[in-house]
Amino acid sequence: MNSIRILIADDHALMRIGLKSILDLQPDMTVVCEASNGQETVKLADKHKPDVIIMDLLMPQLNGAEATRLILERHPGARIMILTSYGMSTDLGKAVQFGAIGAQPKEVPTEAFLSAVRAVAAGKQAIAPEFAAQIAESNQLLDLTQRQQEILTSLVRGLTNAEIGRQFGISPITVNKHIAVICAKLNAANRTEAVAIALRKQLVKM
Repeated sequence: MNSIRILIADDHALMRIGLKSILDLQPDMTVVCEASNGQETVKLADKHKPDVIIMDLLMPQLNGAEATRLILERHPGARIMILTSYGMSTDLGKAVQFGAIGAQPKEVPTEAFLSAVRAVAAGKQAIAPEFAAQIAESNQLLDLTQRQQEILTSLVRGLTNAEIGRQFGISPITVNKHIAVICAKLNAANRTEAVAIALRKQLVKM
């Protein structure tokens, strides 16, 4: 049986060492390379074409979601598993939308982690239950237009309709229409609840 060739991408050296020690003990797995940032991950994926890429979301130079997008644009058959403790973010939803088929928390038990790696290597989805709901929720924000995302950010900052209108050169009535659509997409009863949802789920970057 051919060994599963794995690329580990995480900016924490101790995390990479720990993962490598677990994976290299498996008779059907081999770590072929390691990356400490997103750009390096893309380059190593080009060079080594690993069977599975295990990648963190929060990495310097290029985050895990964007690295996933670039890798799968170049290598559509690549199989990517996100391993992160940063679940409450649209970045996780983006990574899955871009084509990652695995998503596991860093606290996952070893056996469950290894099972997920094998599933991803076989082309099967391996998304932890606690992440599945978060991904579905974050997709609500991905449905927002760029202008709606900008207005949501302005709402979180406490701007009034008039201030938002001046900021984007639109009328307060148009702002109110955008807010109504935002509330509908976030399943929020009003702007206050929309702001609370955005803060709780880290849907905006301040």
